[in-house]
Amino acid sequence: MTIVHDAPARVLQMGEPGLRRISAPVADIADPAFVADGRRLTATLQAFREAHGFGRAIAAPQIGVAQRFIAVHLAGEPSFRGLLINPVIRWRSEQTFTMWDDCMSFPSILVRLRRHHSISLSFHDEQGEARTWTQLDRATSELLQHEMDHLDGILAVDHAIDRDAIVMREAFEAMPDHFRRQVDYVIGG
Repeated sequence: MTIVHDAPARVLQMGEPGLRRISAPVADIADPAFVADGRRLTATLQAFREAHGFGRAIAAPQIGVAQRFIAVHLAGEPSFRGLLINPVIRWRSEQTFTMWDDCMSFPSILVRLRRHHSISLSFHDEQGEARTWTQLDRATSELLQHEMDHLDGILAVDHAIDRDAIVMREAFEAMPDHFRRQVDYVIGG
């Protein structure tokens, strides 16, 4: 038996108009076009993970699909692999933190920004089941805020704290301690 894997899509890069479109809700999860797009988005995330050893999520607009869904690969709590369809943030904590964020759509840039410490999210899974995640941990919350922004045509660079809040990855990697002292939270740290 031969297993056929969907080919990953090209990830749109900052400046391409598709990243700035506001996504429409998914109307029918059984629509063959949606199913194909969901499989391509999942394959794109998987290919990135295989190539780089990390990658937790990617939003549909990043492959040029202006619909409200996100492919995720989460370990921990919640542990979830699949699509978040028509996600909605239902609650945001008042507490915030600063971090350096990066993105598959601008891999050579990091952005210092502020995110909510915790969020609650509702969505539908690939089987059409309504799901709710409440008061998520900081790592999952910051990730999903980033991906939800993509669904609204917003990029992390739009949240830059100040004029010194956008740096090239080369500069960050040359002086990581300098940059890490500027934020409250470091991904994976």
